[in-house]
Amino acid sequence: MRGWWQDLTDLVLPAECGGCGRPRTVLCLKCRAALTGNAPCRVRPDPEPPGLPVVHAAAPYEDQVRAALLAHKERGALMLAGPLGAALAETVRAGLGPAGQAVGAVGAAGSGTPVLLVPVPSARWAVRARGHDPARRIALAAAAGLRRSGTAARVVAVLRQRRAVADQSGLNSRQRLDNLAGALEVAPGGARLLAGGGRVVLVDDLMTTGASLAEAARALRAVLPEKGGFYGRVTPGTTGEGVRRAPMAGVGRAEAVREKGGVNSADGRVGAAVVAASPASFEINRN
Repeated sequence: MRGWWQDLTDLVLPAECGGCGRPRTVLCLKCRAALTGNAPCRVRPDPEPPGLPVVHAAAPYEDQVRAALLAHKERGALMLAGPLGAALAETVRAGLGPAGQAVGAVGAAGSGTPVLLVPVPSARWAVRARGHDPARRIALAAAAGLRRSGTAARVVAVLRQRRAVADQSGLNSRQRLDNLAGALEVAPGGARLLAGGGRVVLVDDLMTTGASLAEAARALRAVLPEKGGFYGRVTPGTTGEGVRRAPMAGVGRAEAVREKGGVNSADGRVGAAVVAASPASFEINRN
């Protein structure tokens, strides 16, 4: 009887914490603190790929956070989508800034339209092997969390792979850029969904070199209407006419800031948020 009850309990409760292995909890208090104990902040890889949008992350990809993401992605610990999605929701909110905090139920800066969360798609073979799409699952949890807090948000999974790509593990930053160049596109009908929304946020579970986010942003910018106003900034790789250099407070190096009326103003609508990023990418926030 005791063994039968144990098996039944395992179907309802998680066997162990996704971060440290503590029994009978999805994510223990210590691991939750590692994930969400600090305010999400701007991150930037070095080298930075051309076209990378402004990216915010909740936590460095190390220790308990790394274990939790791997448990969700590779070992099918799907109950972790809740806490990971909550961390992503806070990260999206940090990217929206004061304007996003003030919009209440109307979403994008009082426009009456929701924030659009666009998950970066995994390779088809990876989704088949894992049995689920981690980024999309976390994005859905994040959108639900944003709505509960009064920010209108929805997931629009409009990106798809237009060609096969190699496994990214073991590739350096340049090889990843080459591997992903032109690999993504917006699915038919996706441009209409994007045009009808407000702020667009690319979301993923992890950023390492930034190559995936840069390629996803390129695909979105190809179909977005010329309408600025989101995040208000682009990275040095996307500078052009209408862009000036200005210091970023607390960072110690300049970033590109888009002037109103500049060309390629669709860039201003695309931001990015991830649960975790490589620890080195947090260095820009240190004096």
